[in-house]
Amino acid sequence: MGVFNLVRRGAYHDSVTLMRLSHDMEAVPGVRRAAAMMGTPANRALLRDAGLLDVDGETATPNDLVIAAVADSESAARAAWAAADSALGRGTGASGAAGAAGRDASIRTPRTLGSAVAAMPDATLALISVPGAYAAAEAEKALHAGLHVMLFSDNVSLADEVRLKRLARDRGLFVMGPDCGTAILGGVPLGFANAVPRGRVGLAAASGTGLQAVTCHLAAAGEGVSHAIGLGGRDLADEVGGLMLEPALAALDADPETAVICVVGKAPGPATAKTVRGWLERLGKPWVAHFTGDPSSTAPTLEDAALVAAALARGGTYRGAEFTLAEPAIARMVAEARAALAPGRRHVRGVYAGGTLAQEAAALLRASLGEIATSARSAGHRVVDLGDDVYTVGRPHPMLDGTVRREWIAREAADPSTAVVLLDVVLGYGAHPDPAGELAPALTAARAKVAIVASVCGTSGDPQGLARQEETLRAAGAIVMPSNAQAARLAARIAAGLA
Repeated sequence: MGVFNLVRRGAYHDSVTLMRLSHDMEAVPGVRRAAAMMGTPANRALLRDAGLLDVDGETATPNDLVIAAVADSESAARAAWAAADSALGRGTGASGAAGAAGRDASIRTPRTLGSAVAAMPDATLALISVPGAYAAAEAEKALHAGLHVMLFSDNVSLADEVRLKRLARDRGLFVMGPDCGTAILGGVPLGFANAVPRGRVGLAAASGTGLQAVTCHLAAAGEGVSHAIGLGGRDLADEVGGLMLEPALAALDADPETAVICVVGKAPGPATAKTVRGWLERLGKPWVAHFTGDPSSTAPTLEDAALVAAALARGGTYRGAEFTLAEPAIARMVAEARAALAPGRRHVRGVYAGGTLAQEAAALLRASLGEIATSARSAGHRVVDLGDDVYTVGRPHPMLDGTVRREWIAREAADPSTAVVLLDVVLGYGAHPDPAGELAPALTAARAKVAIVASVCGTSGDPQGLARQEETLRAAGAIVMPSNAQAARLAARIAAGLA
């Protein structure tokens, strides 16, 4: 077994395309791990740390594509490279030829921002998904062209983020991001957004899956979204200071279609928290805020934030509850789950696709069970965000591919101290077409040893279908709760009574 790298000089592909290649390469017999990444210094470091970089890959520049494989033989690695080339439309095999034949030769893809603007002169927004080494420069070009920017790319420096957001403010524009995965503008979903109706609630969110969760709970409550403005996960950090939150709040406050404003994100930095509170209190419309893990939030969970916003839109109030199911039903679930566990199984193990959902689960578990780790090294309760870069080097995000989570579910079930496997399933545009179905075999096998508690972030209008996904999970043996918060609380109840 060895590490084999193929470097394609001057062959650029965006990160979303490359994340999907590892599945094709790892399906080749004799291939243990595979990845395809642009040869930026940050990406080479990730490949090196993952044991996927060889001497050829070390020579790659940011303009080069590195196709890496850990394989039993060089011939297996070459087969993996061929699979990657075929998927990218470079190969000469059947699938590559079919792909080329199926493309409309009259459709020309612009190769620069300038040519894209020339082709679409009425465009008002640029969605940028290029390696972080290039992203800031492309975003700056878009801003100078008078375009709002949705910066999907990550690995953009804090200094560049601050510079871009200040430039955007000077020009009356928005920079959503970096690492902004979700937004809904004027009813148009961008990135990993869900199918939700238009409505009276406007959102500003420094959290992708947090925004998804709130919009989905709003839809379930019969309310809709006017706009959902993504800010990027660092916007509320003291280093950035809410540079995009302030204009987002002003825009929503001035928007005639927005009746209620909802702010979602990770806990702001200490200095920014005071500033944000002032901005909120000066709004002319009702508002609600949820900052994950921050006890000063006006709504304690993402679900509560949506239900408070829905109540405010109707001129009423909302009184939260831990569970929507009656207490006898919850007690029965807890008793049945405990009865099926072998002695010694006592820990909750969260295997998450959504970063903010993982943080929310950890905070709720901590309130009931004490110390909750967020890395695999802990021997006790833990919640791991498997969408973090450390777990997805060259592999698709778990919202795109269930391979990493299937491996983790099996690993956690095999641990004799695991009592509950806790997980989320995130639906929406761009996500896997059947995420629950992908996880079902691993869940069915794990159910013989552990309790499985899950929630689905999605709507009936999503391509994957909320009801269909929930039924797939139940058929695999999972207890499916109506929200991530309720799933975490049920997992804590089960574990709290175990020695």
